[in-house]
Formats: sequence, C-alpha cells, structure tokens
Amino acid sequence: MRAESSAGRHVPAPGSVFAYGAAAGLLADRLLGDPRRGHPVAGFGRAAGAVERLLWRDHRGWGALYAVVCAGGTAGVAALVSRGLRDRTAASVALTAAVTWTVLGGTSLGREARAVGGALAAGDVEVAREWLPRLCGRDPQGLDERQIARAVVESVAENTSDAVVGALVWGAFGGVPGLVAFRAVNTLDAMVGHRSPRHLRFGWASARLDDVAGWPGARLTAVLAAVAGGAPARALGAVRRDAGRHPSPNAGPVEAAFAGALGVRLGGTLAYGGRVEHRPVLGGGGRPVELADIERAVRLSRRVGALALGVCVAGRLLAGHLCRRRAR
Repeated sequence: MRAESSAGRHVPAPGSVFAYGAAAGLLADRLLGDPRRGHPVAGFGRAAGAVERLLWRDHRGWGALYAVVCAGGTAGVAALVSRGLRDRTAASVALTAAVTWTVLGGTSLGREARAVGGALAAGDVEVAREWLPRLCGRDPQGLDERQIARAVVESVAENTSDAVVGALVWGAFGGVPGLVAFRAVNTLDAMVGHRSPRHLRFGWASARLDDVAGWPGARLTAVLAAVAGGAPARALGAVRRDAGRHPSPNAGPVEAAFAGALGVRLGGTLAYGGRVEHRPVLGGGGRPVELADIERAVRLSRRVGALALGVCVAGRLLAGHLCRRRAR
C-alpha cells in the first residue's frame, strides 16, 4: 500500500485505504450479513428518534435543522475519527472495513427476499405477507402470490441502490465520512421522509436530501444492472422509456433497469399505509413477475454489488493518481 508524506509523517494513500477497506467490508457483508447485535445503524435510528422528539415542529425549517443535526453531526464524528487515524494504515483500513460492513445491507436484503420467496414456494401466502414489510413499506394485505413476488423484486432493485451501490459511491467520494453520511441520510428518509401527516413538512428536507444523495448511486446501479443482467439493450431501453414516469427520481431508473434485465413488468397499482398509488408500468414489453424471478433478482443484485465495488475502487484510485500528478 503506497504511502504519502505530509509534514514529515507518512500517511496512507486514501485510495488504497478505501480499496482494501471497502473490499474487506463487502466480503464481511457477504459472509456474515448485518451485525446481529448492537447494530450502529439501529443505534443511530434511536438517537435520531430522540432528536426528533426534541426538535419536531410542523415546519420545513425545523425538519431541515433536524436533518443537518443528525446527518451532519454523524458525518462530523466520522470525519474526526478518520482524521485521527489517517497516519495509521492498518487502523484506517480496519475502520473503513468495519464501517463498510456496517452500512452495507446486500446480504440481509437477499436473505429477506429469499425468505418471502420460500414462503411463497411452500404455498404459505400468509407467512409471505408477514415477511414482506421487512423489505418494503407496502401494505401486504390483499396481495396475491404474483403481486407479492413483484413487490419483492421491486424492493430488491431499489435497495440494491440504497443498501449497496449508493454507499460505495459515497465511500469512494468521501471515505468513511461519505459512507456514514449516506447511510444516515438514507435512514432519516426511512424514518421521517414519508408523506404521513406528522412528517409531510418536517420530513421534507430529509426526503429531498435522500433524493440528492441517492442520485449517483441509482444511475450507476441502473447501468450495472444492464451490464450484469445479460440483456443490456433491453435494460437500457426500459430505463430510457420508463424511468422518468416513476414518481421517484432514483427508484425509477433502478427498477426500470431491473425490469428490462429480468424481462419482467414492474410497477402498477400499489398500496402504502392505506394510500393506493397507480404507478406506471416499467419494462412494458416483459412478462408478469413469477416466483422464480425473486431468486433471479437477488443474484442480479449480488452481481451489481460486486461490479459497483470494482467501479468505485477504480474511480477512487484513478482520482488519487490524478491528484498526485497535479501536485508534482
């Protein structure tokens, strides 16, 4: 691992630290899944809940303050810790690996999706309905087997960006603080970014911040899904044709790319917390989702995650190389 000299000290090259740490973190996620006890993201959620109780007002400005305090404060702490270890190569790599493992959720995503698929395969639709809320906020009551399978595939697609690729992208941009900030923003959106009466104004800033933070990861996810899915022309065609019709600026490209890559139709009528939404169909030339497509979506998600690691590491190393050349 190449080191650079700064003020008489030798510090590890940030690109190399991210490369080794992110690879180790993704491997830990693949082998172990999420930490079983004391998950830092759960701890952040509890702290953010306490801050919400303190700051909540039915006002966008207070919601913006909440987002800055929670996401900015967490990223600031991560930056201080990372800076304190920057001249210690092994410690910096270990910190990056631990944080990467913590913020990624690809293995847990696949495990939850397969659990729902297993219940459907066993003919137990009620159990599948019980498991579905672990993947998404959709109302499972009244969904038949095919509708549940479609919801799972859509959730796998969207969360491949949110739980894997987006975090790696921001890790490549900002190291440990970037990883932590992205997961904090994504968690805040899940907590207060929905359109409930309590959070319609207060959660506005968190939702918009999540849209901004998720933008690059969603586009990279769509491209990588097209590459890894075996039907790039069909997937990219679905993105160009359908993505802009989706109400979410980030879920649209990702779900359209997965729909095209898998050759299925996603979207349509959905129910969230009693609200019914009629969304456009994505991948209109494909067939309806079947049970077997859950496993196909999980495998595609894993391939996309591995490719994303390679792209993000290569980008970080190239950026570091260009910076060093300019400094000479």
